[in-house]
Amino acid sequence: MKNRFLYGVFIILISLGSVYAQKSGDQASVFFTTKAQDTVRINETFNENDTTNSKGLKKQLKPIQSNFKRLNSITKWTSVKKKDIEGESAEGGEATFYYMDKGLEKVIARHYGEMGQKLIEYYLLNGQLSFVFEKEYRYNRPLFYDAKAMKENNDTEAFDLKKSEITMIRNYFENGNIILINATTGRGYNISADYPAEQEKEIKEDFKRLLKLVD
Repeated sequence: MKNRFLYGVFIILISLGSVYAQKSGDQASVFFTTKAQDTVRINETFNENDTTNSKGLKKQLKPIQSNFKRLNSITKWTSVKKKDIEGESAEGGEATFYYMDKGLEKVIARHYGEMGQKLIEYYLLNGQLSFVFEKEYRYNRPLFYDAKAMKENNDTEAFDLKKSEITMIRNYFENGNIILINATTGRGYNISADYPAEQEKEIKEDFKRLLKLVD
């Protein structure tokens, strides 16, 4: 796998800097109660284009980006199945499987925790992973930590969604293998030589576990 990257198939684009939600529709929150989980969540991608550029991979990215646009624009699916995800995060999670006549096309996985929420969108093309979009929100304080809790604890901050740190990672696949990772984060990453292989392995293992929910 490393040889593939050494020959220019793999490119990593890292953009460092804090990223904040600009509007309520992009916001997320934590989930200490069922009510919180049901009413405040990271929004799924809808009717959006992917604008990631790479001169060396322009030809390979075109079908991936077209498929992403097509699938995140669909409003009526042949079938939609929802399953609970248990044991992978403090507050559990949920997965939604989207089908058209020809089969599974997209999977949305949500993982809830005490201090954040992670949304992973899996897009398939010809039955294989094509694009995986990860969005993670890390909160400055838990959702229940209001002004009263702040004063009681002699703190200087209450929960403020605008202070959430957001990490977004776009993973592009061709013939089942990662060809590009585009990461935008407020924390930064220390990329090692093994990172692409580790990322690909982790994504595939997570996706395989999700598929078992609907076997």
